[in-house]
Amino acid sequence: MALSCLVALSGHAANAQDYPRKPIRIVTGGVGGSVDVTTRVIAQGITGAFGQQIIVDNRASGVIPGDIVARAPADGYTLLLSTGIVWLLPLLQDRVPYDPVKDFSPLTLAALSPNVLVVTQSLPAKTVKELIALAKAKPGVLNYASTGDGGGAHLAAELFRAMADVNIERIPYKGGGDALNAVIGGQVHIMFATAASGMPHVKSGRLNVLAVTTTQPSALVPGVPTVAASGLPGYESAAVFAMFAPATTPAALRDLIHKKIVDTLARADMKERLFKVGLEPVGSSPDELTAFMKINISRLGKVIRDAGIRAE
Repeated sequence: MALSCLVALSGHAANAQDYPRKPIRIVTGGVGGSVDVTTRVIAQGITGAFGQQIIVDNRASGVIPGDIVARAPADGYTLLLSTGIVWLLPLLQDRVPYDPVKDFSPLTLAALSPNVLVVTQSLPAKTVKELIALAKAKPGVLNYASTGDGGGAHLAAELFRAMADVNIERIPYKGGGDALNAVIGGQVHIMFATAASGMPHVKSGRLNVLAVTTTQPSALVPGVPTVAASGLPGYESAAVFAMFAPATTPAALRDLIHKKIVDTLARADMKERLFKVGLEPVGSSPDELTAFMKINISRLGKVIRDAGIRAE
């Protein structure tokens, strides 16, 4: 038995030492979206570290990317880069074919993109505290714009509504551009927009920004306070981009892949490239990503259930 264990361990070590011997595939969402852009920036950056071609495999958004990687051989040649939707989908729809905790081996929380709380110029609230006070004084009068059911802007607003205990109405739009235009035009009062889409309108004077949604101030929006520090302690929301391997990937191989990716994310040139597309590099440990997922599932799971949010 001892000899068998030794052989197995030496086999795993050899796999890690020889890796990679062929191109690596990163499965991700559809072409053109934020997760596609993020995947391509990271793929280009890590190509040199791995010494092999990194292939970006775009699939329709939803369960498909996660399902492919959950079923893939655990040999390090098929990885997943996804937003938090990979672990939130089981809360938003039925019959998701994977378990986000059991069927993946977390690698790293690679990057994040904060949202910004923006309001139409005519709204008298200039701070988060003033916005909450106004919403409490006029229950059901204020509204917020969002895109798809269960999307980032939707969940950020619903988390705000739940934590602040305010009654604000959702106005859904098909696209982020239409939603922002409605806030700019004054048809809608509030939006939790991505920093990349919202801040140009703030700089041009067409929107007012009250806060950024990350726990710490963001270099992407210098001078903008956090929601948590300006009226709603404990609030946190951001678009996150995480990397996974199949669940049974050997620890030595997982650790090797993790190190190559995190070392790349720490490079100054990589930070600059991510910053240009509205992203902050993170580079967490696998354990930190696991803990983040579990907290996120618990916290947003309650919001999703209480608000009755379902996604097709």
